[in-house]
Amino acid sequence: MNRNKEIRELLYRRNKKGIKSLALLIDPEKIDKQPSLELLKELSHGLIIDFFLVGGSLVNTNRLDHCLRSLKEVTKGNVPVVLFPGSVMQLSDEADAVLFLSLISGRNPDLLIGQHVLAAPTLSKSKLEVLPVGYMLVNGGASTSVEYMSQTIPIPNNKPDIAVATALAGEFLGLPLFYLDAGSGAKIPVSKKMINAVSREINSPLMVGGGIRSLQEAKDAWNAGADVLVIGNGAEKNPSLITEVLHYAKFYNSSLNVN
Repeated sequence: MNRNKEIRELLYRRNKKGIKSLALLIDPEKIDKQPSLELLKELSHGLIIDFFLVGGSLVNTNRLDHCLRSLKEVTKGNVPVVLFPGSVMQLSDEADAVLFLSLISGRNPDLLIGQHVLAAPTLSKSKLEVLPVGYMLVNGGASTSVEYMSQTIPIPNNKPDIAVATALAGEFLGLPLFYLDAGSGAKIPVSKKMINAVSREINSPLMVGGGIRSLQEAKDAWNAGADVLVIGNGAEKNPSLITEVLHYAKFYNSSLNVN
């Protein structure tokens, strides 16, 4: 099976060059109500979202497909759309890729391999690029949907050593991408100390999300070592946050002087 690795290779190229990326997390159940979607139509002057992540804890297939088609229409298909599935039911060939999440911070076997076995036959027949991800849930100061649905205990935000050991174990198992997530509705984002500790120890692109509501928090995450910043609720409540973060990313990436 010759599986496309276009997005994975893009993430690795950016990681090697130090280029920062922004992913906007979209909940299909809210797609028609999200002011951030309207803002996307107005973005110009080279301000382009790098990736869309699409998913939620409870999403039906019809809403998922509608959401994916809407995003493709708004961006004219120029922005990669990646599924962030809450279950094996949240798969669609309308997307470009899927995060094949292994919840390595938890001890729920269903989310370490069980759901993956169920999804594998469908994915083997799809055109989706499969992105294996070591997913680590971090305590963001509030009980989150993913914590409840996964029935797992998040890593304490003040225990970077546990996050490092977990990420290293995932890397030794061959996982090529990692995601530190404080979860939707988190009161505080993943700590700078944890992001920095994990990014220094792994040789893989690192995604960070949850609880990011300001430009300063976005800067903190990127400066600490995040490669891809994921913003969801923060953009829903403050759509201008997207523009602010994209302006900063454009300035930062331009200063790198890379081809």
